[in-house]
Amino acid sequence: MPDPVTVTPLYTGLLALLFLYLSARVVFRRYGAGVSIGDGNDKDLQKRIRVQANFAEYTPIALILLAMAELQSAPLMVLHFLGLTLLLGRCIHAIGLSRTPQLISARRAGMYSTVGMIVITALSNIVHAVF
Repeated sequence: MPDPVTVTPLYTGLLALLFLYLSARVVFRRYGAGVSIGDGNDKDLQKRIRVQANFAEYTPIALILLAMAELQSAPLMVLHFLGLTLLLGRCIHAIGLSRTPQLISARRAGMYSTVGMIVITALSNIVHAVF
């Protein structure tokens, strides 16, 4: 019987909580600005929507790749490194993008972490599948 998948669910759960937090920020701003649909030209709401959307754009593929690496029996330490890289990258990026003015260095560091994790995990999945 194969080992159960345990690392990916941990990071999926933590990232889901972060997504709910980012979503709550959008909902509360919508309520405060009296905007039901769209952004009402509210700059703060626009920024919050963009932070949430950026998270939603990058996180699913990263988690799929992490799960595939775990199913291919990647070493536990590597999986945790990749999961932590993604989690920290998404946190740092959200902080950098949420600030006014933006913290460009934090935003950049978060994106490098996220994209780096995706590239490393994608390549390792491909190599493992081919060889």
